[in-house]
Order: sequence, then structure tokens, then C-alpha cells
Amino acid sequence: MNSPSPIRIALFLCDKPIATVQATDGDYTSIFNTLLRKSLPAGAGVEYVLDPYDVRETLQYPANIDDYRAIILTGSAASAYENFEWINRLVEYIRDVATNKPHTKLIGICFGHQIIARALGGECVPNDNWEISVTELQLTDIGKRLFGTDALNIHQMHRDHVPSVPPSFHLLGSTEITPNQGMVRLREAANPDDFKPEDVQIFAVQGHPEFTERIVTKIIDARQGTGAIGGDIAEDGKKRAALKNDGVDVVGDVIWRVIGVRSEAN
Repeated sequence: MNSPSPIRIALFLCDKPIATVQATDGDYTSIFNTLLRKSLPAGAGVEYVLDPYDVRETLQYPANIDDYRAIILTGSAASAYENFEWINRLVEYIRDVATNKPHTKLIGICFGHQIIARALGGECVPNDNWEISVTELQLTDIGKRLFGTDALNIHQMHRDHVPSVPPSFHLLGSTEITPNQGMVRLREAANPDDFKPEDVQIFAVQGHPEFTERIVTKIIDARQGTGAIGGDIAEDGKKRAALKNDGVDVVGDVIWRVIGVRSEAN
């Protein structure tokens, strides 16, 4: 009996981690591989391949997007509203996939969340405040249904944000600083009051499920060192970095369920 082909996922690299993070945790391909491996549902009986594409430096894209079950867009220190060639091309590409390849799941993380919003009728703008480290989200009814919990803790590292939900999307959760902490677009036939994770065509979160206490602490130290983040905000962020983080167990699990993978028990 032949083994099923591995699930192929395209990882769109929108930046590189800072040097101190790369020294301990590797590049974003390694970091997202860790997230996907740790959150892969037990007993799912599947293998996956994560293919990286550098959409920022080399404008690299898949030769055939139909080879992939999903696209994951990483975070970036860039701003999704900037008028750069690579950002404009990424926005157009995501708009085309969302419109013409609805079977390909789109998963946006932080900057990726913002790019998806810009591509599909929303906007990304600067915020007055930084939001960093482990933060609790106030979930909507749809968010509670999708995540299977009444509250969600996830690492944050952003100042730009998506102020409102684009047309055809449903809000997943909010914080005091960021009204749109996550959003989904469902397949056309899906009922928002009764849907399954695999009914989600597009899943985007402002937070970073792939981040850990070590990664976030290193980023905070670096941004505090350059003056981008003030001392009080940095110290508070470092204190919260060790709090309970649902990035792997909840958000990572939802990513796999959106892709169509679940444990044998479910």
C-alpha cells in the first residue's frame, strides 16, 4: 500500500529574524517548522513539506500554486502599507490567489495578516502604541468556536495594525490596543453560525504563534537597544514573556485544522 503524499505548504518569507534570534532558533523556515511540527495533531498520520519562498529579497514565488495546500505569510519589520515593489507584488499575488484559487488556504501571521487585509479591501495603518509579548485576546463568538476556548494568550510584536475587518471577513478577537486581532473568511457555502475549521479559506492573526519566550525577549532587547521601544514597555513585555502562551496548542492546532488535518480522535 502506497503512503499518501505529504502535504505541501508554501512559506512566504517576508523578512529574516534578527541575528540574535537566528543564532538560537534559526531562520523563519526553521521557526515555522518548529511550530508546525509541535502542533501537528497527534495520530494525524500525515507528513508535510514546508517550502520557503523569499518574496522580499528575490521576489520568489511558486511555479504552480496548485502544488500547495496552503500558503503561510510570515511577519516582517516592514509596514504592509509601504509602496515598495515587493509589497505591492505580494498584495496582488494574495488577491489573485484568494479570488481565483479558493481551495488554497491563506494563513497570515502579523505582517501577513496585514497584507491579507490590504489585498482584500481592508487597510493597515500605524498605531499609537506598541503591543508586545504575551497578551490575552477577547474572543468573539466565532473566535471562541474556532479556537475552542473562551480566551486566548498569544505573543505580540507590532505597532502597525488592521483597524477593522475587511469585507467578507469575520472578526476573531480584539485587545484594547488592536481591535482586529484575527479574522477569517469562510468558503462561500459555509454557515458562520455552524462551521468547521476546514470551512475557513483564509485565517489571519495579528499575533505570533511561532514566537517563544526566548525569541520575544531577544526582539524586545534589540528594539529597546535602538530606542524603538521605551524602557517601561520593554520591561513589562519581558515580565509577560513567560506567561502561558497558546501559540502551539491552540493557534497551531487551528492552523492544521484549517489546512484539513486533525487527530484521529477528532
